[in-house]
Amino acid sequence: MAETNTGDTPKGLSRRDVIKGVIAAGAVTSGAAYLFRGSMVRAGGVAPGSVERLITLNVNGRERRVDVMKQETLATTLRYKLGLTGTKLGCDRSECGACTVLIDDVPHYSCSILTHTARGKNIVTIEGLAAADGTLHPVQQGIIDEQGFQCAFCMPGFIMATVGFLKVNPNPSREELAHGISGNLCRCQDYDKILTALMRGAQLSRI
Repeated sequence: MAETNTGDTPKGLSRRDVIKGVIAAGAVTSGAAYLFRGSMVRAGGVAPGSVERLITLNVNGRERRVDVMKQETLATTLRYKLGLTGTKLGCDRSECGACTVLIDDVPHYSCSILTHTARGKNIVTIEGLAAADGTLHPVQQGIIDEQGFQCAFCMPGFIMATVGFLKVNPNPSREELAHGISGNLCRCQDYDKILTALMRGAQLSRI
């Protein structure tokens, strides 16, 4: 059926032509808004309610610039953005402790910490424990002395939890240390051997 003009349609234009024109105009408007937003981002502006993506983190004593999604966890940033794979992802829901890192000397599950909340804080991972000359941290050395793990997947989390605990209790009893690291799980279930190795680390820390 032939298309007819209505009273609101200019002569020579069909209804279909008008609809196409409206769609095209909308696309131009949307594109202009996108370009304007892009210029604001390049100028350093951040839209209200949004989160700045390029941030600086203090990790193992170094300032690191990293592009972070607003919902990104610290574990993801450390492993996949900064290459610090010593931080393990086990359960990824704050149960096993394999991803434990120190934030301002306090142990935290990095899988449940949003990276943006760690800005301005001192983050230490297992890679940051050894001295600049390669000398191992006493807790790391204790693990080597006692051969305290089987598969060792959970080892970084246990070490970081122990280092954090020793900052508040440098001379713990075996029972106190067991309680202090009780938030970390070992799938091999070799807890007695692990605890012996960590107690050796605590001893070396006091020498």
